[in-house]
Amino acid sequence: MTRVPFVKMEGAGNDYVFVDAVRTGFPVERGAELARCWSDRHRGIGADGLIVVLRGDRAPVRMVMWNADGSRGAMCGNGLRCVARLAHEHGHTAARQFVVETDAGPRTVELLDGDRVRTAMGEICCEPAVELAAAERRVVVVPGSAGNPHAVVFVGDCDGAPVPEVGAALQRHPRFPDGVNVEFVQVLAPDRLRQRTWERGSGETLACGTGAAVAVAAARAAGRVQSPRVVVELRGGVLEIVGDGSSLAIEGPARTVFRGDIELPEAFGQPAPPAPFEE
Repeated sequence: MTRVPFVKMEGAGNDYVFVDAVRTGFPVERGAELARCWSDRHRGIGADGLIVVLRGDRAPVRMVMWNADGSRGAMCGNGLRCVARLAHEHGHTAARQFVVETDAGPRTVELLDGDRVRTAMGEICCEPAVELAAAERRVVVVPGSAGNPHAVVFVGDCDGAPVPEVGAALQRHPRFPDGVNVEFVQVLAPDRLRQRTWERGSGETLACGTGAAVAVAAARAAGRVQSPRVVVELRGGVLEIVGDGSSLAIEGPARTVFRGDIELPEAFGQPAPPAPFEE
């Protein structure tokens, strides 16, 4: 057995296991297996997924991520803010504004006051709304992308929305062959939204940063919000989406929960824990 140092971090309640592979060796080819193992909240560390920090080719660091079910993700807004803080604290850069390489492309990050971090998310795209059948309902969704796929569903009451039923059903819908992050969004004011998210590969999470950006873009395109700074209330905290064009940034917290080390099994093929949100 080899012991691997890790950092558990969270952004608005969206939590990940982080491994700094610049400091220590890490078998990236086992990322999917270890994401399933370590994300298990009963038999592992407990998280929404695994993020590994590597040395960048043209930037101080690069992030690669896996969801809790072991599927690969191209982007995570809350995870990206945590990567920015970790990279600075671990001495990979002395700058407070720098670039992080991701599978969705380079993203500029900036450490703000306190625990807040701003991340530029690049172009946020939304498509025309479509009506789909999901969980024996007809659901109007706005497909979108922030480097990863999203579907925004506007609702009158987030707390009463059928998040598990519709979220899980849309994962299997042929309109989204690679799965999708589903945002259930309630408009509170021209500068404020409330959101719950059923994340691809993780089920309902306490926050989704890229989802918040897509939700704001969709709400703005529909004339539901007008402000260049929109507050998004999530179950795990509050994010602010900044920008009045298609290129948006996320501002929010990035916090360390605890540090530790965990044994890295020599054998491959750790069984995946059951995924209750797919049952």
